[in-house]
Amino acid sequence: MNKPQEQIPEEEMKLPDILPVLPLKDVVLFPYIILPLSVGRDKSIQAVDQALAENRIIMLAAQKDPTVEEPGQDDIYHWGTAALIMRMLKLPDGRIRILVQGLSRARIEHFSQTEPFLKAKVEQIDEYPVDEPSLELEALTRAVKEGLDTVVNLGKNISSEVMILAANLDEPGRLADLAAGNLELKTEDAQKILEASSPFRRLKTINDLLMREIQLLKMQQEISLQARGEMDKGQREYFLRQQLKAIQQELGEGQELDEEVAVFRRLAREKGMPEEAYEEVEKQLKRLERSHPESAETAIIRTYLEWMTGLPWVTFSEDRLDLDNARKILDEDHYDLEKVKERILEYLAVRKLKNDTKSPILCFVGPPGVGKTSLGRSIARALGREFVRISLGGVRDEAEIRGHRRTYVGALPGRIVQGINQAKTSNPVFMLDEIDKVGSDFRGDPSSALLEVLDPEQNHSFRDHYLGVAYDLSQVMFITTANLLEPIQPAFLDRMEVIRLSGYTGDEKLHIARRHLIPKQIELHGLTRKLISFSAPGIRKITANYTQEAGVRNLERELAAICRKVAVGVASGKKKKKTVVTPENVEKFLGPAKHFSQELLHSNRIGVATGLAWTAAGGDLLFIEVVTLPGKGELRLTGQLGEVMKESAQAALSYSRSCCADDGLPDDYFTRHDIHVHVPAGSVPKDGPSAGITIASAIVSVLKSKPVSRRIAMTGEITLRGDVLPIGGLKEKVLAARGAGVKAIVLPKLNERDLGEIPDHLKKGLTFHFVEHMDEVLDIALITSSRKKKTARKSTSSSKQKRTARR
Repeated sequence: MNKPQEQIPEEEMKLPDILPVLPLKDVVLFPYIILPLSVGRDKSIQAVDQALAENRIIMLAAQKDPTVEEPGQDDIYHWGTAALIMRMLKLPDGRIRILVQGLSRARIEHFSQTEPFLKAKVEQIDEYPVDEPSLELEALTRAVKEGLDTVVNLGKNISSEVMILAANLDEPGRLADLAAGNLELKTEDAQKILEASSPFRRLKTINDLLMREIQLLKMQQEISLQARGEMDKGQREYFLRQQLKAIQQELGEGQELDEEVAVFRRLAREKGMPEEAYEEVEKQLKRLERSHPESAETAIIRTYLEWMTGLPWVTFSEDRLDLDNARKILDEDHYDLEKVKERILEYLAVRKLKNDTKSPILCFVGPPGVGKTSLGRSIARALGREFVRISLGGVRDEAEIRGHRRTYVGALPGRIVQGINQAKTSNPVFMLDEIDKVGSDFRGDPSSALLEVLDPEQNHSFRDHYLGVAYDLSQVMFITTANLLEPIQPAFLDRMEVIRLSGYTGDEKLHIARRHLIPKQIELHGLTRKLISFSAPGIRKITANYTQEAGVRNLERELAAICRKVAVGVASGKKKKKTVVTPENVEKFLGPAKHFSQELLHSNRIGVATGLAWTAAGGDLLFIEVVTLPGKGELRLTGQLGEVMKESAQAALSYSRSCCADDGLPDDYFTRHDIHVHVPAGSVPKDGPSAGITIASAIVSVLKSKPVSRRIAMTGEITLRGDVLPIGGLKEKVLAARGAGVKAIVLPKLNERDLGEIPDHLKKGLTFHFVEHMDEVLDIALITSSRKKKTARKSTSSSKQKRTARR
């Protein structure tokens, strides 16, 4: 606190012209005020030493910016106070403490020295004389004195000596300086008062500042009273709550919360959760103990503790490592699918030899209805693990995977943690269905959130937002399913082992129907084998004429429809004999045929080539039709072709023009004729990179007037140089060709290695031509003159046989 001092005699107030300058941080000294200062800067210490060596008088001026450590001439206010150094004390750390008393206002005219310390020529500013005091000045003096009393009463810390001196002071200038030195003003406000030479102006300014300080102190007092009232209310509620607790204990009530806390604590110890999780549970239990039983926060804490103590932290189901039994179970549930079965047996074999091996992350990719989801259940049964399935189709919120933070109302863990809690073990078979249909929007990208779940290097410490602690997912066997790989994020796909499930052949569907679908439907409809049976030709007719799919889902529906009709007859008493489903009575149960098998052309035609296409439902035949007509050299494409297929057509046309350049066509042929490429079934969108050689064959067929063999199907992409590039979906395309009666298939040379994955019974009766260049395709597909005669004779003989058969 600044201390007052008696007035110094006039003879002691004459100042030297040159004085050392001491810059001050965040403080302004007024005349006649005593102030202790701490000096630590080297320049400032040297200035003090110089003043002590001369006449103990030093110029004190405030810094404009207190953060400047080495203030220069422009960093210091030129108005300050010349002060007398009354005492000096050196401290052990090199700093010094001085006690100074303000002597008089002074103004720096110019700096005479900057090194090694500041020195300046100063001008002493004398106090303006006050003539006969006016009523206004007397009123201001009284107002300032009353203001000082008011701020002290409101809690301002001003010493009693200052208040006594202020009460006895009649000089306006001295009173203004005394008040300013004890009000803890900002440097800018204090400097304005210091630079005001007129006592009246200083007193008026200090009165305005006093009024503002009084308002601030009153507002501060109101805030303090309000806070004290709220605190008193809280203490009163706590006291009443303790009384209520005591009353409930006397009545034998209110023990539920304590018992609940004890149960949670016991469960936390029994679950064997990691140290991090246990500490979090203990923290929440302490909060629960302090909470009111009926408060909303108690319900949130209770729900969190239920999840934490309900998870199977160290509970694992024991794997069945009997390879023969696992193979038996997989064969019972699914026909064929040898690649998947072999992968599961490999995992079991490795697990048998090394117990701590990481679980694989498999991705089953294939058309709908081929048994991807049911295969997951069979794997769980073979391993002896629990099975959990969640569908990710249409999921757009990242919180569905990672969970919601507990700050949100109704927050819950993500679906991964919910699935683990549902399984009651930490190593279930966890199926993530339809991962190719995961969406993303402003709420986040679930695919990116799944990266941590499906990464074996990270999922040992998966952190759900709701739990807030790490959970080990490394022992979970994740299986994902998808119809297509293209929509899946590359980084996401990189973490999975992809196993493709192709469509079933007619023979495979027959076996699946007999072993799985028919027994299941007979049991579901309350029938027995004595009431209904299906013949093999009948099943084949249902498969061929009433379903058109790679899987068996629609086949199962048609079998169920037949079982329902038989069940109606049995329940009404009309059918007492066994019903045998044959090709002759299938139409009676299911109505007219819904689909017709894709058939080859009846004859070899110019400008029509047979291609093979892959669809989500399996393989299919694709007929490419080409005609030329007078025009302006345009290429017309119809049949709802996609961008990739349009580019294949452009490349095929360019190659065909270069191929037929030497075949006697007029030079202006391509400028005077349009080439129209059409793919039938115009209502169905078509796209893909494997129709290039088929389009090129059809175009060359028209340009050379040579028909394309109807018994040959082809697939492959073409370049401008005529090279044939590899394709995908080979098994599905072979199935489609076999079903349509194709005798030979033209394939890219690089796909020869994929032929080994196709079962031998599918390849039986088919001839495979592997080509590297388009010239080889044309040699195989186009029919020359000699081949035309042979084909014509075969066609005539075939027509006679058909007419005889019709008779």
